[in-house]
Amino acid sequence: MANIILSTINAKYIHASLGLRYLYANMRELKAQCELLEFTLNQRTDDIVEVLLESNPAIIGLGVYIWNSVETLAVVRMLKLIKPDVTIILGGPEISFETTSQALFKEADIVITGQADHAFRETCEAIIAGQQPAKLISPLPIALDSLVSPYPEYTSDDLKNRVLYVEASRGCPFKCEFCLSSLDKTATAFDLNVFLDQMKQLLDRGARHFKFVDRTFNLKIETSKKILSFFLDAIENQNKELFLHFELIPDRLPEALKELLPRFGPGCLQFEIGIQSFNKDVQQRISRKQQHEKTCENIRWLRTHTHAHIHADLIFGLPGENLNSFGEGFDQLLALGPQEIQLGILKRLRGTPIARHTERFDMRYQNSPPYRILSNSDVSFTDVQRIVRFARYWDLIANSGRFPNALPLLLGDAPFERFLSSSDWIFASTNQTHKIALPKLFTLLHRLFIEHWLIDADLATSALSADFAHNKLKGRPKFNQHDQSLADNNAQSAKRQGRHIIQAQQA
Repeated sequence: MANIILSTINAKYIHASLGLRYLYANMRELKAQCELLEFTLNQRTDDIVEVLLESNPAIIGLGVYIWNSVETLAVVRMLKLIKPDVTIILGGPEISFETTSQALFKEADIVITGQADHAFRETCEAIIAGQQPAKLISPLPIALDSLVSPYPEYTSDDLKNRVLYVEASRGCPFKCEFCLSSLDKTATAFDLNVFLDQMKQLLDRGARHFKFVDRTFNLKIETSKKILSFFLDAIENQNKELFLHFELIPDRLPEALKELLPRFGPGCLQFEIGIQSFNKDVQQRISRKQQHEKTCENIRWLRTHTHAHIHADLIFGLPGENLNSFGEGFDQLLALGPQEIQLGILKRLRGTPIARHTERFDMRYQNSPPYRILSNSDVSFTDVQRIVRFARYWDLIANSGRFPNALPLLLGDAPFERFLSSSDWIFASTNQTHKIALPKLFTLLHRLFIEHWLIDADLATSALSADFAHNKLKGRPKFNQHDQSLADNNAQSAKRQGRHIIQAQQA
């Protein structure tokens, strides 16, 4: 019977918690008394608590993150009502900053801030020995070579069905003020030979999907080369089909990496590239160092010479950036050709230096997770709401890859302006951002083309029909007679006004 439970609430089942596995792997002699349990956000509080208490544990450790802090609070409160004598230990990034002001701190017995890889075990040992640890524990930084590897704790089910998170280094040398990693002093690497041996063991067990959580994979080029060469050997010489996700520094892509990257075939590499803003004044204001020309050159090279899938990030709501400036940055990024553009809304993560701009730029945030910006001196609440919807519809229409023929027709020669206008129209027509079925989305886009953009009916239908086939949907897209009649009228109107979208597309 386990009397120590290690647990967290993941956003989705596919995400396997690396942090829990570090704690579990480093429990030493207490490992036999410990059980690892993971839940997801779609599970009810009652059901989570029932499973947690099933083995009558004496200690329950819970990982707290921005996405699960509200749900974790509900779990902790119920645990304390049902079993007041259970010792609840909390850790994780969300509880590690501005700690004592949080409701979770008041409800918990003990909170460990920062890296708890050893501190959790040490705290459990003290409790079992009859000691009373302090309520707030802040351990010193740990030596990475003192850690027992977490990777053997990935089960065969994890290897088969979930994303495997791995890290070759911890920390980040950059100081971007919106990011928790800005609080790190530098990046520290694990012993590379040991790390690659651990990766080999995962490969031998059948692992095929690796997501590196390193903030700066291409910081040390020799290390990057060795890691890429290791996986390339598995692909070329061992016939393994792999998917590898790395976060790249956008303006750092030397020839040593350019020699390796083209050798990876389609579907092997995904690069997350944080642009965040192309506005140089904003970059300087938030302590973000980024060479613009080099960044653009590198993304173009990756799109031209490799099969890598590029996931590029922009953040809306940064201090000093208005809607027009953001739109210009969006158009610049889109022109570089990344397969995905992730539009994030600025969040004031606990502990991050972005808070220093609050007064000067009248930064107003949600007072509960995810602490999203609501307005500032340069963007109104309405502006933020429009971009929130823009981001959602962009995921559905552009990032999904479902509309390769309709999307260029929609974007024309003013992508941000046209998609923002389209986003406004879709929301006004549906009052929905979620639960839009794919067939309904086809109909909505057809209406958007002919009612809002006055595009020729035959052109709109042709593009959407091609995308219908691209999605391998059965039958043909069905647009009702009202739409067709309106299309005919609007097509004539468009011709009278000289709005020939098709000519722009051909040009």
